[in-house]
Parts: sequence; C-alpha cells; structure tokens
Amino acid sequence: MTRSDHRSLGGPSTRRAREFKTIAAMLRMYCRAHHSAAALCAECAELHDYARRRLERCVFGEAKPTCAKCTVHCYKASMRERVRVVMRWAGPRMLWRHPVLAVRHMIDERLPAPPLRRPQ
Repeated sequence: MTRSDHRSLGGPSTRRAREFKTIAAMLRMYCRAHHSAAALCAECAELHDYARRRLERCVFGEAKPTCAKCTVHCYKASMRERVRVVMRWAGPRMLWRHPVLAVRHMIDERLPAPPLRRPQ
C-alpha cells in the first residue's frame, strides 16, 4: 500500500485502509496461486484498482462495514463476482499468511452495519 493509498483512504490505521490492505493481500495470494505471477497480473491489478476506488468513495466513510454486511452494494455485478471468487479462495488462507488482518476482519464482520443517512 502506497502513501497515496493511505491518504486517499484516511490514513494507515483507519477501517477503510485496513479493508483495502486485506483485499490487496487476498488479491496477491490469489494471483500468485492462480496466475503464477510474482506481481499482480493485469486482471488482478484491475480488480485491485477497482476495489480501491470503491473504498475511496464509500458512502459510509470511516464507519464502513465489511462488504458482506453492507446495505449498499457499490460493486458492479461482474466485479462483485470476481471479488467473491478471490475472497472465497483466499479467506481461509488469510489466517496462515496474514493472521492479524484476518482476525481484525472477522471482528469487523461482527459489527452491525451503520444506517445509511439520506440527505434531507
């Protein structure tokens, strides 16, 4: 994660930055195993950039719930399916490769989604 990623997501220790760090780790693991790439392949890099843009624009801001708990599905259907495939494969492996991120994500999943405030 670069400095500009931290700035655009609110800092290195925020909820959104942690969510991005988690999806980035999952994408690296998935790409290494399925596309035999040392760095992210073009397909995985596209998904990585898309996830970053979605997190930057999240309507919940720092109160963002995990995607599974979110009431607003901001991903296009095709991208949501691609992320689901990556998460389904990488999720169980995260406990071994990135245990702190995995446990923090599991804790975050237990938090309720905040209500979406409509502009008045």
